[in-house]
Amino acid sequence: MGLKVVGTGLGRTGTKSLHTALAMLGFGPCHHMVEVFQRPESMALWIEAAQGRADWEAIFRGYQSAVDYPSAAYWRELTNHYPAAKVIHTVRDADHWFDSVHATIFAPESLARRAGEDERARFFAGILERVPAQLDDRVAMTEFFQAHTRAVIATIAPERLLVYRVGDGWEPLCRFLGIAPPSAPFPAENSRAEFIDRVRALQSAPPNV
Repeated sequence: MGLKVVGTGLGRTGTKSLHTALAMLGFGPCHHMVEVFQRPESMALWIEAAQGRADWEAIFRGYQSAVDYPSAAYWRELTNHYPAAKVIHTVRDADHWFDSVHATIFAPESLARRAGEDERARFFAGILERVPAQLDDRVAMTEFFQAHTRAVIATIAPERLLVYRVGDGWEPLCRFLGIAPPSAPFPAENSRAEFIDRVRALQSAPPNV
């Protein structure tokens, strides 16, 4: 099938809302971190990708779009591998982003920061290799966040790229994708509380899930 849309925005920039929105617009299934936990067997493929042996066709078989981590960590590879895909880069205020990721994705007690040799730990290690080691440092992380956006804008052709805030709703997204906006409200998903509840459920699951 091949990806028609690649999301380059980092986690906690509205990627779960975009994940649902793209499915509503006919660009689903859309890959998101939640898909990895629903299909834990795919972690092995992402571990291979982190070691330079990516099989993108196997990873994204059946998907039309991809947003959030782990895809965002490989945005250069994916935008090159799928040259016809449109690119959506979700953004938000850098300090608000840091507050969110420090309470969720990269919280001190998060799954991502849990050491170990099991498959889940090795999967997250591949992502952590592509973010600053100073996960608790606001300055380092916000600089990384802003540099990431600058790199995407500098790399992707303007006609292929939408820099997008999910609060802007359907109109800019649908105009970019060349389709009519739906009548349904734009989805608003994965609040900080929802994320934390989901993680607590995962933390109670066996390491290979």
